[in-house]
Amino acid sequence: MDAIVERAEVWVASMEDKPGGLASKLAALADAGADLGFLIARRSPEKPGTGVVFATPLRADAETAAAADVGFTLASSLHSVRIEGDNKPGVGSQLTATLADAGINLRGLSAAVIGARFVAHLAFDTADDSDKAMALLKDALA
Repeated sequence: MDAIVERAEVWVASMEDKPGGLASKLAALADAGADLGFLIARRSPEKPGTGVVFATPLRADAETAAAADVGFTLASSLHSVRIEGDNKPGVGSQLTATLADAGINLRGLSAAVIGARFVAHLAFDTADDSDKAMALLKDALA
């Protein structure tokens, strides 16, 4: 399988849960030239009136500066791995079983299929778990 397994730095920010709350964050990133590959935004049920947004990648200094200006920080407790490859039935099962068999717990997983390819973002609690997962998944998808 033609697969890419790589570390992904995730940026996180809180936002107001109201019309335009997310749009204002994204506008600042767009104005700085950010070309996001992955974005998740959701309400924070434990904190009514707010939400949280996760974004990756931010590469250039202008992008990270703009992100900081609107409240984004590099997520230090979220260790993320991005996987892209040829889609086929059961690939999600294969990925998660590989991790489970090695005793690696997932913090979160988001995935989508676009055409004949899939992209997945896996989150882990520790850098050690993400390192182990990357090595295992590269072998599993080879």
